[in-house]
Amino acid sequence: MWVKRYCHRVQLSRLVSLAVAGVVAVAGATGCTAVASSTGRAAAGRSPVPAASQNVTTSPPSRHADQGFQLAHEPGKPRRVRATAGALLDVGTDQLLWSRGLNRELPMGSITKVMTALLVIRSGGLNRQIRIPHAVLGYVAKYQGESAGLRPGDVLTPHELLQALLIESGCDAAYVLATTYGPGIPAFLAKMNAMAAQLGMMQTHFTSPDGLPYPTEHSTYSTPADLLKLGIAAMKLPVFRSIVDQSFYHLRKTKKHHSYWWDNTNSLIGNYPGAVGIKTGYTDAAKHCLLFEAVRHGTTLIGVVLGSPVTGPFAADQAAARMLNWGFGLKLAASS
Repeated sequence: MWVKRYCHRVQLSRLVSLAVAGVVAVAGATGCTAVASSTGRAAAGRSPVPAASQNVTTSPPSRHADQGFQLAHEPGKPRRVRATAGALLDVGTDQLLWSRGLNRELPMGSITKVMTALLVIRSGGLNRQIRIPHAVLGYVAKYQGESAGLRPGDVLTPHELLQALLIESGCDAAYVLATTYGPGIPAFLAKMNAMAAQLGMMQTHFTSPDGLPYPTEHSTYSTPADLLKLGIAAMKLPVFRSIVDQSFYHLRKTKKHHSYWWDNTNSLIGNYPGAVGIKTGYTDAAKHCLLFEAVRHGTTLIGVVLGSPVTGPFAADQAAARMLNWGFGLKLAASS
């Protein structure tokens, strides 16, 4: 464990310097794109994630009646966004800056866990004691889901399990939280779908608490428009924001549980200047997906990409960075 802690300190130290360099480059560049190196569990060989550029213009927005967003009619669009569908929204002005397949229903993998976390946080009791059941091992093995390495018999709180759910993207954590807060998976799924309807996510359906592809790869699905609504609702919760903004989380060993170290699967965190969340997703059918948010100069942009091609593990991250670069440049040009 000490080796892992040392490696993370080195990575974080380097990334802080790179992020600052990216911000400086943005402040002094005109029509240029600064790049920062990347972080996370597989930094070696990763393509760089772009920092921000400025050279974009815009025009006044008009109402987008279907989703309640303001639609900005800008003359350009973000380049090289390799994704089946996606969208970018200015949270402060409710402007939909760009979209592709805004209402197209697609699987989104572990972005599903944002809804799981939203329900748990709203239900409260985040300091209660939950004993990890042995059944969690069979669940992860059956569906070949991402695991946070939870040990049966360990006693953790929902707040600690949320770290495993959102940072490490643990399907084992989703299983434990759903069975506890349902209680049981069927009851929890009913709550997920009810909350989706309450949020106006009318083209979304959940059949798992984690996005695993059962009973089919397309049974759990959503749209870019619906996922923007989910992301906005989740990021309003201080507990949620504080979790997804971390590069990693270390839970030290106690008499109640083993030691755990969870790395954030969202490589924008600690790398892309201003990134504050929120969740990655992947299945064979969904491909690479990312629901993301970043804040710069008082502007908050939230976006999503679905179906980024399987060209590498960070395809969605790179698409998101290009969208953010363009979006922040658009807002900067409009204010100058």
